Amino acid sequence: MHFETQGTGAPLLLIHGWGMHGGIWGQVVQKLAESYTVHCVDLPGHGHSKLPSPVYGRGVGGEGFAQDALPLTLSRKRGERSEGGGAEQCLLDEIVAQLATQFSEPLTVVGWSLGGQVALRWAQLHPSQVKKLVLVATTPCFVQQENWGCAMAADTLQDFAASLLQNHAQTLRRFLALQLRGSEHERELLLDLRARLFAHGEPDVAALQGGLDILRDTDMRGQLSQIAQRTLLIAGERDTLTPHAASAYMSQAMPNARLQAVEKAAHAPFLSHPQVFMQHLKSFLNE
Repeated sequence: MHFETQGTGAPLLLIHGWGMHGGIWGQVVQKLAESYTVHCVDLPGHGHSKLPSPVYGRGVGGEGFAQDALPLTLSRKRGERSEGGGAEQCLLDEIVAQLATQFSEPLTVVGWSLGGQVALRWAQLHPSQVKKLVLVATTPCFVQQENWGCAMAADTLQDFAASLLQNHAQTLRRFLALQLRGSEHERELLLDLRARLFAHGEPDVAALQGGLDILRDTDMRGQLSQIAQRTLLIAGERDTLTPHAASAYMSQAMPNARLQAVEKAAHAPFLSHPQVFMQHLKSFLNE
């Protein structure tokens, strides 16, 4: 698992979203590095992190690496609903466990979109390790359910999954456009993101499929009340992928969470409105 680290001070980890890499955080890293030791991770199969074979008991960065690895699905295995371990454990938990082994002291975890769901699960499973949470454009349930409308339609996500098999690069570019739709400075941001999309190399298609699996299958609404860490939710008011209403729901369901909305921002407020984003983030971190 590849990390890039800057700065000195208390540890802080940034986890990127689907199809991206640690370099996507841009100038946020430099600003945070003035006061913190900032770690940016490339999730397995993204950026400079290769896709490990999903063999239980092998940590990322160890002997599990394989170029011809079996597809890694970051979600619970199909049909499996238990919280148990062993061969039936949630593969998302495997990723969380591998991240957890990298740090010897409590840290603040900042997760964006899919990275926010990883951060949520980490905080639930290892509460003593996650000191604070910052969840950016994050939702506990990405896909619409019968009683959950502030989410993406299931058939839209399925369309992305099918498109991956045809042309994964084009599918990622489509997803970038959805993330920025409606944002202030939308065109300029899209050009910038497209230029940086493959700056750490192209993601593995199997990892992309796994990321869509977690977005499709994960529903953490029932676990939110268990996550007691102080949490800042940062949401773009124009976000169509993880609507502001989802963040508002989380702010009510989590015992120590508060919400900051960013006006005229969509799914990537740290890119479209970096000054406002940093103001909210630093204020929370300095409390």
